[in-house]
Amino acid sequence: MNQIYRAIGTSKQNVHRRLGHQLGQLEEREQLKQIVRQVRTDHPSMGARALYTKICPKTMGRDRFYSWYRSEGFLVKPAKNWRRTTDSSGVIRFKNLVSDQELTGVNQVWVSDITYYDLGDKFYYLTFVMDQYSRKIKGFHVSRDLSTEQTTIPALRMAMRYLQPGQRPIIHSDGGGQYYSKSFLALTAGKFTNSMGESAYENPHAERLNGTIKNGYLKHYRPQNFEQLTRLARKAVEMYNDGKPHDSLGGMTPKQFETTKLMLNQP
Repeated sequence: MNQIYRAIGTSKQNVHRRLGHQLGQLEEREQLKQIVRQVRTDHPSMGARALYTKICPKTMGRDRFYSWYRSEGFLVKPAKNWRRTTDSSGVIRFKNLVSDQELTGVNQVWVSDITYYDLGDKFYYLTFVMDQYSRKIKGFHVSRDLSTEQTTIPALRMAMRYLQPGQRPIIHSDGGGQYYSKSFLALTAGKFTNSMGESAYENPHAERLNGTIKNGYLKHYRPQNFEQLTRLARKAVEMYNDGKPHDSLGGMTPKQFETTKLMLNQP
Protein backbone atom coordinates (compact mmCIF):
# COMPACT_ATOMS: atom_id res chain seq x y z
CA MET A 1 0.00 0.00 0.00
CA ASN A 2 2.84 2.40 0.76
CA GLN A 3 4.01 2.01 -2.86
CA ILE A 4 0.53 2.95 -4.06
CA TYR A 5 0.46 5.99 -1.80
CA ARG A 6 3.85 7.10 -3.13
CA ALA A 7 2.75 6.50 -6.72
CA ILE A 8 -0.21 8.85 -6.34
CA GLY A 9 1.85 11.42 -4.49
CA THR A 10 0.28 11.16 -1.05
CA SER A 11 0.68 9.34 2.27
CA LYS A 12 -1.34 6.92 4.34
CA GLN A 13 -1.94 9.66 6.91
CA ASN A 14 -3.30 12.04 4.26
CA VAL A 15 -5.63 9.37 2.89
CA HIS A 16 -7.03 8.58 6.33
CA ARG A 17 -7.33 12.27 7.14
CA ARG A 18 -9.29 12.84 3.93
CA LEU A 19 -11.54 9.85 4.58
CA GLY A 20 -12.18 11.08 8.11
CA HIS A 21 -13.12 14.51 6.78
CA GLN A 22 -15.49 12.98 4.24
CA LEU A 23 -17.16 10.86 6.92
CA GLY A 24 -17.51 13.94 9.09
CA GLN A 25 -19.21 15.77 6.23
CA LEU A 26 -21.61 12.88 5.66
CA GLU A 27 -22.50 12.63 9.36
CA GLU A 28 -23.14 16.37 9.67
CA ARG A 29 -25.25 16.50 6.51
CA GLU A 30 -27.43 13.63 7.62
CA GLN A 31 -28.06 15.30 10.98
CA LEU A 32 -28.59 18.67 9.31
CA LYS A 33 -31.54 17.16 7.46
CA GLN A 34 -33.19 16.41 10.78
CA ILE A 35 -32.45 19.87 12.18
CA VAL A 36 -33.65 21.74 9.07
CA ARG A 37 -36.93 19.81 9.15
CA GLN A 38 -37.41 20.74 12.80
CA VAL A 39 -36.69 24.40 12.03
CA ARG A 40 -39.09 24.37 9.10
CA THR A 41 -41.86 23.12 11.40
CA ASP A 42 -41.30 26.07 13.75
CA HIS A 43 -40.27 28.64 11.11
CA PRO A 44 -41.90 27.65 7.80
CA SER A 45 -40.55 30.64 5.90
CA MET A 46 -36.96 30.68 7.17
CA GLY A 47 -34.67 30.58 4.15
CA ALA A 48 -31.22 29.18 3.44
CA ARG A 49 -29.34 32.37 4.31
CA ALA A 50 -30.83 32.64 7.80
CA LEU A 51 -30.41 28.91 8.38
CA TYR A 52 -26.75 29.02 7.41
CA THR A 53 -26.11 31.98 9.71
CA LYS A 54 -27.76 30.27 12.67
CA ILE A 55 -26.38 26.77 12.08
CA CYS A 56 -22.80 27.64 11.01
CA PRO A 57 -22.02 24.11 9.71
CA LYS A 58 -18.52 22.89 10.53
CA THR A 59 -17.93 21.03 7.26
CA MET A 60 -19.65 23.29 4.72
CA GLY A 61 -19.05 26.84 3.58
CA ARG A 62 -21.93 29.07 2.58
CA ASP A 63 -22.00 28.17 -1.13
CA ARG A 64 -21.72 24.45 -0.46
CA PHE A 65 -24.48 24.70 2.14
CA TYR A 66 -26.75 26.47 -0.35
CA SER A 67 -26.05 23.78 -2.95
CA TRP A 68 -26.76 21.01 -0.42
CA TYR A 69 -29.91 22.83 0.70
CA ARG A 70 -31.25 22.92 -2.86
CA SER A 71 -30.23 19.34 -3.64
CA GLU A 72 -32.15 18.06 -0.61
CA GLY A 73 -35.33 19.75 -1.82
CA PHE A 74 -35.65 22.24 1.01
CA LEU A 75 -36.66 24.97 -1.44
CA VAL A 76 -40.05 23.27 -1.87
CA LYS A 77 -42.80 23.09 0.70
CA PRO A 78 -41.53 21.39 3.87
CA ALA A 79 -44.40 18.91 3.90
CA LYS A 80 -42.74 17.19 0.96
CA ASN A 81 -39.60 16.70 3.01
CA TRP A 82 -40.86 15.49 6.38
CA ARG A 83 -40.93 11.84 5.40
CA ARG A 84 -37.66 11.72 3.51
CA THR A 85 -35.37 9.05 4.91
CA THR A 86 -31.71 9.45 5.68
CA ASP A 87 -30.94 6.40 3.57
CA SER A 88 -28.24 7.34 1.09
CA SER A 89 -24.92 6.11 -0.24
CA GLY A 90 -22.50 5.33 2.56
CA VAL A 91 -25.10 5.65 5.32
CA ILE A 92 -25.47 2.80 7.77
CA ARG A 93 -29.04 1.88 8.57
CA PHE A 94 -30.39 -0.33 11.34
CA LYS A 95 -33.80 -1.96 11.48
CA ASN A 96 -36.53 -0.42 13.59
CA LEU A 97 -36.65 -2.85 16.51
CA VAL A 98 -39.08 -0.95 18.74
CA SER A 99 -42.19 -0.46 16.59
CA ASP A 100 -43.95 -3.50 18.07
CA GLN A 101 -41.85 -3.90 21.20
CA GLU A 102 -43.79 -4.52 24.44
CA LEU A 103 -41.72 -3.23 27.33
CA THR A 104 -41.75 -4.83 30.78
CA GLY A 105 -39.00 -2.94 32.59
CA VAL A 106 -36.36 -0.25 32.62
CA ASN A 107 -33.20 -0.30 30.52
CA GLN A 108 -34.82 -2.29 27.74
CA VAL A 109 -35.27 0.53 25.20
CA TRP A 110 -33.61 3.93 25.26
CA VAL A 111 -34.70 6.54 22.74
CA SER A 112 -32.55 9.47 21.69
CA ASP A 113 -32.71 12.54 19.51
CA ILE A 114 -30.96 15.84 18.83
CA THR A 115 -32.91 19.09 18.66
CA TYR A 116 -31.95 22.73 18.24
CA TYR A 117 -32.50 25.67 20.56
CA ASP A 118 -32.71 29.17 19.08
CA LEU A 119 -30.92 31.90 21.03
CA GLY A 120 -31.51 34.63 18.46
CA ASP A 121 -28.31 34.82 16.45
CA LYS A 122 -27.33 31.16 16.67
CA PHE A 123 -28.65 27.65 17.15
CA TYR A 124 -27.37 25.41 19.91
CA TYR A 125 -28.18 21.74 20.28
CA LEU A 126 -29.75 19.51 22.92
CA THR A 127 -29.24 15.76 22.90
CA PHE A 128 -31.34 13.51 25.13
CA VAL A 129 -31.34 9.81 25.99
CA MET A 130 -34.58 8.67 27.63
CA ASP A 131 -35.74 5.31 28.97
CA GLN A 132 -38.90 4.59 27.01
CA TYR A 133 -40.43 2.51 29.82
CA SER A 134 -39.92 4.90 32.75
CA ARG A 135 -39.73 8.14 30.69
CA LYS A 136 -36.66 9.08 32.74
CA ILE A 137 -34.01 11.19 31.01
CA LYS A 138 -30.82 9.27 31.67
CA GLY A 139 -28.40 11.30 29.64
CA PHE A 140 -28.27 14.72 27.99
CA HIS A 141 -25.82 17.22 26.61
CA VAL A 142 -25.89 20.81 25.38
CA SER A 143 -23.53 21.64 22.52
CA ARG A 144 -22.43 24.43 20.24
CA ASP A 145 -22.23 22.20 17.17
CA LEU A 146 -23.57 18.94 15.74
CA SER A 147 -20.41 16.86 15.95
CA THR A 148 -20.79 13.37 17.37
CA GLU A 149 -18.25 14.17 20.08
CA GLN A 150 -20.46 17.02 21.33
CA THR A 151 -23.89 15.38 20.99
CA THR A 152 -24.58 11.66 21.14
CA ILE A 153 -21.30 10.54 22.72
CA PRO A 154 -21.48 12.59 25.96
CA ALA A 155 -25.25 12.08 26.30
CA LEU A 156 -24.95 8.32 25.98
CA ARG A 157 -21.93 8.14 28.29
CA MET A 158 -23.97 9.91 30.96
CA ALA A 159 -26.87 7.49 30.47
CA MET A 160 -24.62 4.44 30.69
CA ARG A 161 -24.16 5.06 34.42
CA TYR A 162 -27.62 3.54 34.87
CA LEU A 163 -26.76 0.23 33.25
CA GLN A 164 -26.59 -2.87 35.41
CA PRO A 165 -24.35 -5.86 34.57
CA GLY A 166 -25.85 -7.96 31.81
CA GLN A 167 -28.21 -5.26 30.55
CA ARG A 168 -28.03 -4.42 26.84
CA PRO A 169 -30.72 -1.89 25.91
CA ILE A 170 -31.90 -1.10 22.43
CA ILE A 171 -30.77 2.43 21.56
CA HIS A 172 -33.29 3.88 19.12
CA SER A 173 -33.08 7.05 17.03
CA ASP A 174 -34.41 8.48 13.79
CA GLY A 175 -31.15 7.89 11.99
CA GLY A 176 -29.18 11.14 12.08
CA GLY A 177 -25.48 10.94 11.27
CA GLN A 178 -24.38 11.00 14.90
CA TYR A 179 -26.12 7.66 15.47
CA TYR A 180 -24.11 5.72 12.91
CA SER A 181 -20.76 7.50 13.16
CA LYS A 182 -17.68 5.40 13.74
CA SER A 183 -17.14 6.71 17.28
CA PHE A 184 -20.78 6.21 18.28
CA LEU A 185 -20.83 2.65 16.95
CA ALA A 186 -17.60 1.96 18.84
CA LEU A 187 -19.27 3.15 22.05
CA THR A 188 -22.42 1.07 21.54
CA ALA A 189 -20.66 -2.11 20.35
CA GLY A 190 -21.37 -5.00 22.71
CA LYS A 191 -23.34 -2.78 25.08
CA PHE A 192 -26.40 -1.82 23.02
CA THR A 193 -28.50 -3.04 20.12
CA ASN A 194 -28.84 -0.26 17.56
CA SER A 195 -32.25 0.59 16.13
CA MET A 196 -33.44 3.34 13.78
CA GLY A 197 -36.63 4.71 12.37
CA GLU A 198 -36.75 6.37 8.98
CA SER A 199 -38.30 9.60 10.25
CA ALA A 200 -39.34 11.46 13.38
CA TYR A 201 -42.67 9.63 13.15
CA GLU A 202 -40.84 6.45 14.12
CA ASN A 203 -39.25 8.06 17.18
CA PRO A 204 -42.28 9.73 18.79
CA HIS A 205 -41.23 9.47 22.44
CA ALA A 206 -37.99 11.34 21.80
CA GLU A 207 -39.81 13.93 19.70
CA ARG A 208 -42.33 14.61 22.46
CA LEU A 209 -39.53 14.92 24.99
CA ASN A 210 -37.82 17.54 22.81
CA GLY A 211 -40.98 19.63 22.79
CA THR A 212 -41.56 19.22 26.52
CA ILE A 213 -38.08 20.37 27.52
CA LYS A 214 -37.91 23.21 25.00
CA ASN A 215 -41.44 24.59 25.30
CA GLY A 216 -42.43 23.43 28.77
CA TYR A 217 -39.26 24.49 30.56
CA LEU A 218 -36.51 26.31 28.67
CA LYS A 219 -38.67 28.92 26.98
CA HIS A 220 -40.04 29.85 30.41
CA TYR A 221 -36.54 29.95 31.93
CA ARG A 222 -35.40 32.25 29.08
CA PRO A 223 -31.68 31.48 28.79
CA GLN A 224 -29.73 34.34 27.20
CA ASN A 225 -26.47 32.63 26.25
CA PHE A 226 -24.85 29.22 25.91
CA GLU A 227 -23.70 29.07 29.51
CA GLN A 228 -27.20 29.81 30.81
CA LEU A 229 -28.71 27.33 28.38
CA THR A 230 -26.37 24.62 29.69
CA ARG A 231 -27.23 25.36 33.31
CA LEU A 232 -30.96 25.70 32.71
CA ALA A 233 -31.12 22.53 30.59
CA ARG A 234 -29.75 20.67 33.62
CA LYS A 235 -32.46 22.27 35.75
CA ALA A 236 -35.14 21.34 33.19
CA VAL A 237 -34.03 17.70 33.19
CA GLU A 238 -34.11 17.61 36.99
CA MET A 239 -37.57 19.15 37.09
CA TYR A 240 -38.83 16.73 34.43
CA ASN A 241 -37.38 13.64 36.11
CA ASP A 242 -38.18 14.55 39.71
CA GLY A 243 -41.19 16.86 39.56
CA LYS A 244 -43.40 16.07 36.57
CA PRO A 245 -46.10 13.43 37.21
CA HIS A 246 -47.11 11.32 34.21
CA ASP A 247 -50.57 9.86 33.74
CA SER A 248 -48.97 6.96 31.89
CA LEU A 249 -46.86 6.25 35.00
CA GLY A 250 -49.79 6.17 37.39
CA GLY A 251 -49.27 9.77 38.46
CA MET A 252 -45.65 9.20 39.46
CA THR A 253 -42.64 11.11 38.22
CA PRO A 254 -40.16 9.23 36.03
CA LYS A 255 -37.70 9.02 38.93
CA GLN A 256 -40.35 7.73 41.35
CA PHE A 257 -41.63 5.20 38.83
CA GLU A 258 -38.20 3.83 38.02
CA THR A 259 -37.12 3.71 41.66
CA THR A 260 -40.30 1.88 42.61
CA LYS A 261 -39.87 -0.69 39.85
CA LEU A 262 -36.26 -1.31 40.78
CA MET A 263 -37.04 -1.62 44.49
CA LEU A 264 -39.75 -4.15 43.77
CA ASN A 265 -37.26 -5.97 41.57
CA GLN A 266 -39.79 -6.14 38.78
CA PRO A 267 -38.51 -6.74 35.24
